[in-house]
Amino acid sequence: MDSVLAIMSQTRRSLQAISIVLVSVVAGCGSPPRVNGVAGASPSPNVPWTPAPGAIKQESLVVPGIAVAVPPDLQLRIRQLTLVDVVDLALRNNPATRASWAQARAAADLFGSARGQYYPTVNALGNVSRIRSPATLARPAGERTEYGPSISLNYLLLDFGGRSGSIESARQSLFAANLSHNATIQNTVLQAQVAYFTYMATSALLAAERSAIAEAQASLNAAQQRNRVGLATIADVLQARTALSQEQLNLETTQGSLQAARGSLASALGLPANLPFDLEPVAGAIPVKPLAQSVDSVINDALRNRPDLAAARAQAASAASQVRVARAAELPSLSLGGNGARTWSTPSSFAGPSYTVSLGLSIPIFNGFSHQYDVSAVRAQADAISALADQTRQDVITQVFVSYYSLQTAEQRVATADELLASAQQSAEVAAGRYREGVGSIIDLLTAQTALANARAQQVQSRWQWYTSLAQLARDAGVLGVHGDTPFPFSADPAVSRPLQNPAN
Repeated sequence: MDSVLAIMSQTRRSLQAISIVLVSVVAGCGSPPRVNGVAGASPSPNVPWTPAPGAIKQESLVVPGIAVAVPPDLQLRIRQLTLVDVVDLALRNNPATRASWAQARAAADLFGSARGQYYPTVNALGNVSRIRSPATLARPAGERTEYGPSISLNYLLLDFGGRSGSIESARQSLFAANLSHNATIQNTVLQAQVAYFTYMATSALLAAERSAIAEAQASLNAAQQRNRVGLATIADVLQARTALSQEQLNLETTQGSLQAARGSLASALGLPANLPFDLEPVAGAIPVKPLAQSVDSVINDALRNRPDLAAARAQAASAASQVRVARAAELPSLSLGGNGARTWSTPSSFAGPSYTVSLGLSIPIFNGFSHQYDVSAVRAQADAISALADQTRQDVITQVFVSYYSLQTAEQRVATADELLASAQQSAEVAAGRYREGVGSIIDLLTAQTALANARAQQVQSRWQWYTSLAQLARDAGVLGVHGDTPFPFSADPAVSRPLQNPAN
């Protein structure tokens, strides 16, 4: 009895040990697998995952210099870039244009692949067989080796629109991809122009802030001089010094904004933000002319030229072609097939040529209503894509309408900003003269100078905003050129025209 109990106790301990091992194995199977020597996931939600050294491809580091990023023909002009250079660099380097171009080439290749359905398929095959045959009345049992080439041909003669629908769908997809690439080019040009105008406007604001600092410094000197001779109190000096500090703070803020605009411009150009480059300064006043074209005519230009609208229509046509493909699956198809072979055998009694020719007719009878539902689904998808194309048309009209009147508003703001600046300059001159003569207060002088600084900023921003609005309208109308040109007719209105020509042209 004792021996039986001992055996049972030993068996229980063995089973416990086996269960512990099984639990460990199961727990190990539930843990993440190891990848390149490290755990495939972090151990807990609050612990970051650290990959093994060399497991993740490292990005190339930014190095100083311009040769690595700037084309050779622009390296000599990298510190005197014009608007045309900026647009050229953006189109060369922007990843969006490269991606859309690759997609267009892929669509062209898929169209070529789809056209292959009009041709027969021919395949060659070579085989070697070792065969053991049982005995028959005609021959005894034995083994033989057979080998030889064969060629097969399959050709779809008739499918009631399935092939033509597939090819037409691929053709429309090709159109859509290339038109989308054109739209990407225009978007890239617009992005580069907006970044260029923003940078130039911020540079002009920086110059305006320096002028405001010079005027504030002159007011402080005048207040200190009058204070020394007893014609002004220390309050005048403190107020003038406060105004000077405020202008210096505005200058520092504008300097930061200029660096941010520089980074945005570098991003639009596809260049590293720390790459040394600069823009060619614009001499003289910025030209602004009224647009000699109605909003309806610009909308019609957009309906004719917008590549994204044409791409949407092509996508709708591609989806409609898929209806033909789905309907062809419900109809009969006629195909031709053939096979030819030459067999060598040991023994040679099995050797010789062989061929087959077949003409097949396939008639779908019933497949659980799948074909009918497929046709209905494809037709509904085509209707949806067509509706999206109609929505794109509405969006195009709305965009042109908004951008057209934004340009009109920008033009009016330029004229108003010019008048505001002229009035602010006269007011500042009068206030400075009155203060020098002792009949005006420092408050009047500082208020006039602040208004003058604001007027300068408004004039700078309004002019460059006009160019931004012009580029936006050209893009919305689908006529923005690859060199940044905006082929709109302008009126020679002397009240608005400026001495310089449009740098976008």
